[in-house]
Amino acid sequence: MAKYRGRGRGPRYVKKEDPNKINEHITAPIVRLVGDNVETGIYQLREAQAKADELGLDLVEISPKANPPVCKIMDYKKYLYEQKKRQKEIKAKTAKVVLKEIRLGPNTDDHDFNFKLKHATKFLQDGAKVKVDVFFRGRSIIYKDKGEYILLRFAQELEDYAKVEQLPKLEGKRMIMILSPKKPEKKSEKKSS
Repeated sequence: MAKYRGRGRGPRYVKKEDPNKINEHITAPIVRLVGDNVETGIYQLREAQAKADELGLDLVEISPKANPPVCKIMDYKKYLYEQKKRQKEIKAKTAKVVLKEIRLGPNTDDHDFNFKLKHATKFLQDGAKVKVDVFFRGRSIIYKDKGEYILLRFAQELEDYAKVEQLPKLEGKRMIMILSPKKPEKKSEKKSS
C-alpha cells in the first residue's frame, strides 16, 4: 500500500515493503509450485503465474533460498490478515511479569518486618514476583550474616505464598533474593460411592 509522504523532496508516495515477493515481483525463472488445487512440481515462472491468474489468486514466494525457490498460490491479503491475527493472539497470551521490590535493612525491627511481609503477601497473591533486598549502609556491611538471616526468615514466613527463585546473593552493598508466587494447588475431588 502506498502512503502519502507530504510536501518536500523525493517521491510523494512510498511503497510499504511486503515481507514476501508476490506475482510480478518474483525474479526466479523457475519455481517449485505448491498450493491447494495445484499439482505440486517445478514450473517456469510464466506457467506458475498463469495458473495463479486462472484461479484468481496470488503467486507468493514463501521460501526464496530454496533451489528452485518455493512459491505458493494463495490469497495473499487473507494470508497477511491471518498472520496478524495469530501474532495478536500470541501477544495476548504472553503474561507480563511484574516485579515488586521490598527493601529491608540489616537491623529491621519486627514491626517493620511484619509490615513489609504483609505487602509482599499481597504482591504475591496478585501474581507479581517480589525482589527483597537488604541494603547495607556504610560499615553495616560487616553484618552480612544478619542480612542473610532476615532474607531467609522473610522467605520462610512467605512459604505458603511463594517459592524462592533466587537465594540471597550479595551484589555490592545489597543482598538480593527473588520470590515468585506459588501456583495454587488443584484439589482432587474424591467421589464417594
